Amino acid sequence: MPNKLLTTSVFALLFCCLITAQEKNKKKETLPEAIVADSLVKIEKPINPLSPAKAAFYSAVLPGLGQAYNKRYWKIPIVYGGLATGVYFYTTNNKEYNRYRDAYKSRLAGLTTDEFYFDVQGNQLTTPRVSTDGLQRGQKFYKRNKEISLLVTLGIYALNIIDANVDAHLMQFNVDENLSLVPHFKMNEIDRTSNLGLTLNFNF
Repeated sequence: MPNKLLTTSVFALLFCCLITAQEKNKKKETLPEAIVADSLVKIEKPINPLSPAKAAFYSAVLPGLGQAYNKRYWKIPIVYGGLATGVYFYTTNNKEYNRYRDAYKSRLAGLTTDEFYFDVQGNQLTTPRVSTDGLQRGQKFYKRNKEISLLVTLGIYALNIIDANVDAHLMQFNVDENLSLVPHFKMNEIDRTSNLGLTLNFNF
């Protein structure tokens, strides 16, 4: 009987100790709010896969708007400067082409009243300043320049869209110090020649 009483007492004591230990462990797991707030890690901005497409769409609708969406405001004057230059040369060459074409049509009709039959003061000349063959060559020259100016303008417009798309991609590109590509210089110990190369470092 005393052995049973002793055994029961020992088990009761151990059970109480276990319960107390569990309560202490639970208290240790709960950290103060100040410590939790200090240990918060800054979460990076999530990657938006639609951002490049959105930037390209904005630049297609209005040139420079995609650059503004990417916060590359310094590129907007470059875009409009390129487009304005292309449009200027197109309109200038188109105007000259129309001058030579109208004069050529007048010559074909047998008239001598086109602008090339007059000098700067407005006096009529016996022989035109530009011959009929010259009018044909002028039309070809300005037509070719007009087409080139149009192609350049369209190319700048397309580059504006591509730049906005690529820039939006690069903004989300992971630039990490653990991944680096650096040049290296190494001396060959056998023939004492120097070797240049690139080293790709990736740290886990």
